[in-house]
Amino acid sequence: MTAGLLPARALVWLMGGFAMLLAVQWQRLPLWLLAACLLLVIWRWLAQAGRVRLPGRILKGAVMLALITAYTASVGGRFTVETAGSFFVLAVALKWLETRTARDFYVLFFILCYLAAVNFLFQQGILWSLLNFFAILVLLIGLQVLNAPDLSHPLRSGGKRLAGLFLKTLPVVVLLFIFFPRLSPLWSVPLVSDQARTGISDTMAPGTISSLAQSSERAFRVTFPGEPPPHRERYWRALILDRYDGTEWTPSRDRPAEPAGKVMTEGSIGSLKDDEYDVLMEPTNRRWAFGLANSRAVSNNVERTEDGLFRFRRPADTAVQYRLARDGAPTGAPALSGRERDRYLRLPASGEVRSRQLARRLDRAHDSDRALIRTLMQRFRNQPYYYTLQPPAMPDDPVDTLLFDAQRGFCAHYASATAFVLRAAGIPSRIVVGYQGGSPGADNEYLIVRQYDAHAWVEAWIPGAGWRRIDPTAAISPARIEQGLQEAVADEGSFLSGEWASPEKYHDIELVRWASLQIDRINYHWQRWVVGYQGQTQMDLMGRLPGNWSLTKLGYLSAGVVGAALLVAGIVTAWRQRTGRHRDPVQRLFHRWRRQLARRGVDSSHIDTPVQLADRASARFPEQSRLHQAFARTINNYYYGEASGSERRRLRWLLKRMKGAGRTPG
Repeated sequence: MTAGLLPARALVWLMGGFAMLLAVQWQRLPLWLLAACLLLVIWRWLAQAGRVRLPGRILKGAVMLALITAYTASVGGRFTVETAGSFFVLAVALKWLETRTARDFYVLFFILCYLAAVNFLFQQGILWSLLNFFAILVLLIGLQVLNAPDLSHPLRSGGKRLAGLFLKTLPVVVLLFIFFPRLSPLWSVPLVSDQARTGISDTMAPGTISSLAQSSERAFRVTFPGEPPPHRERYWRALILDRYDGTEWTPSRDRPAEPAGKVMTEGSIGSLKDDEYDVLMEPTNRRWAFGLANSRAVSNNVERTEDGLFRFRRPADTAVQYRLARDGAPTGAPALSGRERDRYLRLPASGEVRSRQLARRLDRAHDSDRALIRTLMQRFRNQPYYYTLQPPAMPDDPVDTLLFDAQRGFCAHYASATAFVLRAAGIPSRIVVGYQGGSPGADNEYLIVRQYDAHAWVEAWIPGAGWRRIDPTAAISPARIEQGLQEAVADEGSFLSGEWASPEKYHDIELVRWASLQIDRINYHWQRWVVGYQGQTQMDLMGRLPGNWSLTKLGYLSAGVVGAALLVAGIVTAWRQRTGRHRDPVQRLFHRWRRQLARRGVDSSHIDTPVQLADRASARFPEQSRLHQAFARTINNYYYGEASGSERRRLRWLLKRMKGAGRTPG
């Protein structure tokens, strides 16, 4: 290869790898940045084809300044892991304009390998990981083409060689992944993220939850040791909202957390006790976790608050797995203090006149809080209230409008109205936000809870009983609680109306449903056993093996695995060097030809060319001259001509012919 000149084929492979790496991040990168990357790569290709020239220093500096200015304007001064990742992508794209020589190619190759590692900060699903892996393979093939520009079939020959290297290293990689100790860093810098995540928020206003009902994204998966609870009992609590300003509900404070759950006992991995369940939660960039009422923490990565909610120590910026157990313990304190009672009864000073009058009538008509709540739920059952994803706008006095005029709403509307009336009647109450329901995964292995399962309900304080769940949606639309959202809104056809490509929208088609569940199961096990294989999971797995394993023993085992792998590699390399198996396959065939001729009395030297050796063999065996000359021409064509890829097969055939022709009849 001429110095400073890059083979076009090598550049094409490198560009293909860059495009695949960009595809991993395309959902989060701004459209203008993707367009800029495409234009810069096209510019470099046109320069390779001789259509344009690569920019000089002044033009290159102007392009860089313009793109950095556009980037700065788009991020608005924010510095997060997402903006840092986007800036790195921009820097990589600009690097294409500087790629002129083989040295530049190597630099860009290593930068793109680093970009592949950066991709895992944002995408860790199995499909994206496979795309990342194949992008690296494409980059490696480009590296081979750079060093062997005459390679006739880069994908076949280069891919075969890379596959061989991959299979040789795979056992060592797997062993190190399983046994290498997962050590916590000595120090770390929290990654600030502003990535938008679909999911519940810590405020609730009319329409906030109904917007989630149009999303089929996974929220979390739950695994039970046996049959899961009935659909009507699957209330996954996340947040308590107890402050109302007339429009939206918010939490007044974050309740203190109890000590973290105990460390998982030996054998806990892959095995659940009767009352336990595992939750594999998607990233939310929030600290809250999801759990059934009256649960306790079992794993040590989650804590329970005084209100029976669950919290992580840091925001969940990646998929996280934790274990809880249902122990039937009551949620909340045995009695409300005067201060707490005031907080759960507080309402705006004015507004919602008709709802306040309704609350006073109910209060006068009933001697107990339980009876008042039953009457209110009976009102929802008997009067024409409707559960809908398309409620009318309620800008003024939303509770009055819902209860007396519109009578159409979503779970957030009815929960807000119920809590308001109960507070106005003197019953402490609060809103609970989370999810309700969950559909079975493949072979009923786990439950899948999606964003459209988002739900809001009420908890009311009953003297002597504590906090008790009150769900007006169950009274208005039993199908929502018993069967799920799709059945509840089947008549109005509003389920996932904005997601025409979602498999969940076509769940009634058996093939679509089966394929969707199988893909989800693959992702589930990938996240659980690969992405989620952290220190505690590793120690639990080691606990299932004989002996008392510790981090020290794991370190010794890992060192032994690496040492054994290096020893085996050294022995194999030495053996190949000694037997000549390290040589190129065509070179090995050439030396077999030399040895064959030596046994038949034809002397040769290591400096003899194939043509010289063929001439000497032809003089000794004139009847085989055509075979020997063909052998020499084939070797020269392989190394110095336009190889067709069939040379090795032809050389082996010629050797067999020469060997057969050289046998003495007898």
